[in-house]
Amino acid sequence: MQLYKNNQLKIYNSLSGEKELFKPVHAGNVGMYVCGPTVYSNVHLGNVRTFMSFDMIFRYLLHLEYKVRYVRNITDVGHIVDDVDDGEDKIAKKARVEQLEPMEIVQRYTVDFHDVLNKFNFLPPSIEPTATGHIIEQIEIVSQIIEKGFAYESNGSVYFDVVKFNEKNHYGKLSGRNIEEMIANTRDTEGQTDKKNSQDFALWKKAEPEHIMRWPSPWGVGFPGWHLECTAMSTKYLGETFDIHGGGMDLKFPHHECEIAQNEACTGKSPVNYWMHANMLNLNGKKMSKSTGNNLLPAEIYTGGSPFLSKAFSPNVARFFMMQAHYRSILDFTDDGILAAEKGFNRLMDGLDVLKDLKPSANSSLDIAAWKQNCYDAMNDDFNTPILIANLFEGIRFVNLVNDGKETLNAEDLKTLSDTLNIFTFDVLGIKDEKSAADNSEKLGGVVEMLIGMRDEARANKNFALSDQIRDQLSALGIQLKDGKDGTTFSI
Repeated sequence: MQLYKNNQLKIYNSLSGEKELFKPVHAGNVGMYVCGPTVYSNVHLGNVRTFMSFDMIFRYLLHLEYKVRYVRNITDVGHIVDDVDDGEDKIAKKARVEQLEPMEIVQRYTVDFHDVLNKFNFLPPSIEPTATGHIIEQIEIVSQIIEKGFAYESNGSVYFDVVKFNEKNHYGKLSGRNIEEMIANTRDTEGQTDKKNSQDFALWKKAEPEHIMRWPSPWGVGFPGWHLECTAMSTKYLGETFDIHGGGMDLKFPHHECEIAQNEACTGKSPVNYWMHANMLNLNGKKMSKSTGNNLLPAEIYTGGSPFLSKAFSPNVARFFMMQAHYRSILDFTDDGILAAEKGFNRLMDGLDVLKDLKPSANSSLDIAAWKQNCYDAMNDDFNTPILIANLFEGIRFVNLVNDGKETLNAEDLKTLSDTLNIFTFDVLGIKDEKSAADNSEKLGGVVEMLIGMRDEARANKNFALSDQIRDQLSALGIQLKDGKDGTTFSI
C-alpha cells in the first residue's frame, strides 16, 4: 500500500487562507507547477530559498509514493522591467547593455541557475519548459480569450479586460483585493492610453522597432505578456485544472492573480486547487537588495567571499539552515544564525555516524513507533520542517542514550529509527550524504589500486592479454589509467 494512503497531508491554500486536506485531481498522481527564474542575471539567494521549499515539497510527495509531475518553467522572454506593461524586456535590456544576443544572456544565466541548484542538492523537475518554446500556445490562448470577450486588441497590443471579467468573476480573490478599490487608487499615467481600464494587463505587446525579441502574430509583430507563459505551460503539461501551483509570496499579485483570470476566462474553470507561496528571505533584518548593498549571492556562502559572513559554509549547512524555518515564514539570514545551524547540522551528522555502529538488544525501552509518527505528523501539517527537525534531534537523543547504555532498542526498532532518520534527513530535507559519498569514493579508490596491482603483476608475468583487459574494462567504466616512470595512476 502506498504511503500516501496512510497519511493525511494538509496544505495551506493561499486562495482560501486555510489548511486543507490534500486530495489530488487524479488519485495517486500530483501535478505541480512552480514559477521558475527570469534568466537575465545570477539567481539570488531569495530565489534559492523559494525553489528549495518546493524541492522539499516535491521530495516529500515522492516519499509518500505519489507519482509527481513537477513543472518549473524558465522565463526567457516577456518579463517587463518593474513588472509593468510598458518598457523593455529585462532579458532584451541586459542583451543590449552587454551587446549580446538575448539567447546568449538566457544560456549564461540558465547554466548559472542549474549550477547553483546542483550545489544545494536539488532534484530536477519533471519538465522545465521555456517561454520562447511555447509562443504558439500563448498566441492560441490570447485568441481564445478574445473570442470569449475578455480581451481586446489596441494598436497592435492585446489587453485583458479586467472590468469585463470581474462582472461575473472575482479578479483579486487570491490577493484579497477589490477591483473597485484598485481602480479608485490608480491614477492615469502616461503609457496606459491603449488600455480601456487602468487595471487591464497585457496579453500581447506590440514590438517597437528597437525591441529585440519579437514574433509574428494575428495582431502584428510583438511578444507575449509576462503572465501568459505560465498559463500556457501549466495547462499544456498539467491540464486545465491541476493540483498545486507554487511560487514566491511576491508573485501572488499581480502574476498569479492574472494567471487565474486568464485561465478562467479561457476555460471557465478554476485552474489550481492549492495555491502555495513561500515567504521572503531577509539579510540581517532587512530586505535583500542589490541597490543598497544588503545582498548575498549563493556562491558567497560556500566561497566565504561576503563581508556579511565570518567564514565559508557548505551548501549542506545553508540548506539545513533554511529548512529550520517554515516555508511560509520570513527567514532572516544572519552570520550568527548560520553558525548555530552549522553546530546543529554537525550534531545531526555525528549522531547518524554513531547510529551506524549501534547494536540491537532483546527489548526496547523507547517508543520508536510514536516518534516515527511524530515525524510524519510534522510533514503532514503543511510541510512543517522546523518541527520535523526537532523530532530528528529527538531521534539523535535516542541514538546517544542507546549508545551510552541508558536505553535499549530491539532489532526492528533500531532499523525503524535508522531508516526514518536517514529518509527524512537525506531524502525529504534534501541534505546531501557527503560522508557516505566520501566513504564510497575512498572504497572505489582502494578497489582501483587493487586492480592496478593485479595489472602490474600480469605485466610482470608477461600476461599482456589480462593487463590490457583490466585497463580496457576500467576505461569502459570511465576510469582512465596512466602509466608513468613512477608507476600507474588513475583518474575518473
